[in-house]
Amino acid sequence: MHIANACIKLKYWSSHFKSANTVVIPKPNKTLHNTLSSFQSIILLNTTGKLVKKIISNRLQFHMSAIGFLDPNQLGGIRQRSTTDAGIYLTHLIHIGWLKQCHTSVIAFDITQFFPSLNHKFLSTCLKKAGLNTNIIGFFNSYYSNCSTTYTWNNFSSLAFNINVGVGQGSAFSPILSAIYLTSIIKTFKKKNKKSKRKYSN
Repeated sequence: MHIANACIKLKYWSSHFKSANTVVIPKPNKTLHNTLSSFQSIILLNTTGKLVKKIISNRLQFHMSAIGFLDPNQLGGIRQRSTTDAGIYLTHLIHIGWLKQCHTSVIAFDITQFFPSLNHKFLSTCLKKAGLNTNIIGFFNSYYSNCSTTYTWNNFSSLAFNINVGVGQGSAFSPILSAIYLTSIIKTFKKKNKKSKRKYSN
């Protein structure tokens, strides 16, 4: 707890926690492993760093929910908004449609490697739009910078590579940061959608 508080106060994430090992493993239930999509990467981090990130992540998620920044339709990866809730909500919409003698269509997008693809500059902008103070934003700016990882596949280990994008698959920060990232996009889409409706109604 003291380390987490100090990280936020000093706007600093230690370089000791910025070196990771990315292990490439085969995906389960795959009969063939002859394509890149048949594998997944898991990032192994320092245990202390993982605990500190979990503390900060839980605080951030609680704060974002408390101030109502997260969109009500964002489900999964957020506490008390599980994928089960998403299924229940979808079932509810379908039943309402049936009562109105309507058909319900669902469009699903599988965003491959979403967590490792988040743009750091845009994410910082999203954190500012969320109204977070300069200490939090400064901390995450430090967290993103000068990170590196090595890649391990069976007995092979690579040299260290710099990481200038993404938040890492398996990181405690990934769910809440991606939720904040998507919230800004959803709000922009809703604003444009409202403008379009007004335009056509006029």
